[in-house]
Amino acid sequence: MSRTAYVNGRYCDLRDACVNVEDRGYQFADGVYEVCEVRGARLVDFPRHMVRLQRSLRELQIDEPMPITALAIIMREVVRRNRVTYGIVYLQVTRGVARRDHAFPPSSVKPSVVVTARALDYEKKQQTAATGIKVITLAENRWPRVDIKSVSLLPNVLAKQEAREKGAYEAWYVDSDGFVTEGASSNAWIVTKDGRAVTRSVDRGILAGITRAVLVEVMGALQIRLEERPFTPAEAREAAEAFVTSASQIVMPVVAIDGRVVGNGQPGGITRQLREEFHRFSAFS
Repeated sequence: MSRTAYVNGRYCDLRDACVNVEDRGYQFADGVYEVCEVRGARLVDFPRHMVRLQRSLRELQIDEPMPITALAIIMREVVRRNRVTYGIVYLQVTRGVARRDHAFPPSSVKPSVVVTARALDYEKKQQTAATGIKVITLAENRWPRVDIKSVSLLPNVLAKQEAREKGAYEAWYVDSDGFVTEGASSNAWIVTKDGRAVTRSVDRGILAGITRAVLVEVMGALQIRLEERPFTPAEAREAAEAFVTSASQIVMPVVAIDGRVVGNGQPGGITRQLREEFHRFSAFS
């Protein structure tokens, strides 16, 4: 089945979807994005994603392209046209098309909007979660404004590639003080031997993950103690459990860090419980 995309007011076959070569997203990575999980053909935690989208747009001084209600209609329609029951929907907003110049273009230039959706293999994800993933650590090399969900992801691409080349699934960045910040495409967590979940605070150089925010609510309901603080790779390797969170992974167990087994080398009990309970606390729309 051919896939459908939405590009600047038009639904089209993905093979025909294109943007102008002078779109500032292409020329300067001058844009932002969001990725929502699709489950049961419905958008997961859409309101939270839109709040973060609006913040990212404000931080980059990009106008909102349309009301959130209109974006919701478009995203649901792209999901419907692609017959996605389990997967992701991707939204990208750039500053628009203008003659290449580093400074902002005139206010008459309208933002560009692209939406795509694709199915994911649910059983494969479950199998991965059952065995866990490996991560590596590497030096933080991104710009300081990682709190903005910008399309400027080249450092993340290189980190993911290095992870793949080393037989790992994800890479965790480590800052100049020796603390883990986050993953190349996820938030990073550990569970201490006495059952405390630890992750870096969102005001300390990481993206405010939507899955992360929901998981904090899950932990409160399950009475799992949470500590929002930095942790080192050494502490992570000595932890009882570790995991990552993202819209496409939800709660994914980490069983090895830099070749060192975490805990007993199997997904931990708290991690499994959080994964199983997560969607009871998610908003569906």
